[in-house]
Amino acid sequence: MLIHLLKRNFDDTKIIKKSEWAMLHTCLFSSNPRYTIMYILNIPYTELKLELRDDKRIYVWDFIRRRWLKTTPEEWVRQQFSHWLTDILGYPKARLAHEISLEQNGMSKRADAVFYDKEGRPLIIFEFKAPHVELTQETFNQIYRYNLVLRVPYLIVSNGMKTYCCHIVDGKAQFLKEIPPFSQLSV
Repeated sequence: MLIHLLKRNFDDTKIIKKSEWAMLHTCLFSSNPRYTIMYILNIPYTELKLELRDDKRIYVWDFIRRRWLKTTPEEWVRQQFSHWLTDILGYPKARLAHEISLEQNGMSKRADAVFYDKEGRPLIIFEFKAPHVELTQETFNQIYRYNLVLRVPYLIVSNGMKTYCCHIVDGKAQFLKEIPPFSQLSV
């Protein structure tokens, strides 16, 4: 995993511009008092709106929820991935939702993202992890449990380094080699 350290010296500027980054590729920020740690992700890069606030934390604009969020490693992956879906793979932004609440066995849970069909039925569940978090069987168990509630035909798990896409056909998961563009989704 490639890592680059950047000294935090953004002066008085509030908007962090691409020209201030030492690497112009998909990256994520991790809190450290003296440095910003940037990991190279294996998904296409999108320049996100970032803001350095008075609390010395970096915030990212969530274009789906339309609000500023603290930039955590998982949030960075979610934002980069969501832009890849909408900007490159053609998924309609209006049908993508972040942090979807659901109830399972009387417990409140949250799916990281859900994509809906044109009738408003869930079509894809996404589970995101930070790049340093390994995608294990427990990660797949987690998204599978969400699917017991939502019953979607597609499950996608990603940490920005690795991405897995499953198409559920007749109750059996078929792993796809890549995420299908929106125009090629089969329902």
